[in-house]
Amino acid sequence: MNETTQQTRPLRLVAVMGLPGAGKSAAAHLIAQRINAVLLRSDVIRKEIYPVPRYTPEEGRNIYQEMFDRSATLLARGQSVVLDATFRADRLRRQAQRIADEAGASWWLVLVTAPEDVIRRRLATRRDDPSDADFEIYRLLRAEFESIATPHEVIDNAGTSAQLAERVAQIFTA
Repeated sequence: MNETTQQTRPLRLVAVMGLPGAGKSAAAHLIAQRINAVLLRSDVIRKEIYPVPRYTPEEGRNIYQEMFDRSATLLARGQSVVLDATFRADRLRRQAQRIADEAGASWWLVLVTAPEDVIRRRLATRRDDPSDADFEIYRLLRAEFESIATPHEVIDNAGTSAQLAERVAQIFTA
């Protein structure tokens, strides 16, 4: 991308959140493509830092901090960023928003949802994915997921890939 093109595109930080199996990663990938952003996935960062993760609170803090540090660096370079993580705690969402504000980037919060039966099926058939989440982890995270107090977009990802792409296109203009 040349410098002129980069300067004419709005700088954005998009946090894509939701429970395991909802389709966050699929949505985040489409959003990153649509807005020409770098995609940072907490599951990938987890495997980079902890090859055999134990999913402790300390690991979680370190993973989010690394993701936030990387996003701040990319935004400072003029590159939009999409964050793919559960973001189950409000403090994590607010921290991401602060990073966007400090960089002068527009802030987007997107919740990806799907019915529980769809999530159960997806988690049971998941292969070759950086996430280790199964249905038990889904249930634990669902119980811990804090209500969303800030404006956000919602993507119901119960349908097809084409429907997901259409919804992303409705929300995000290039």
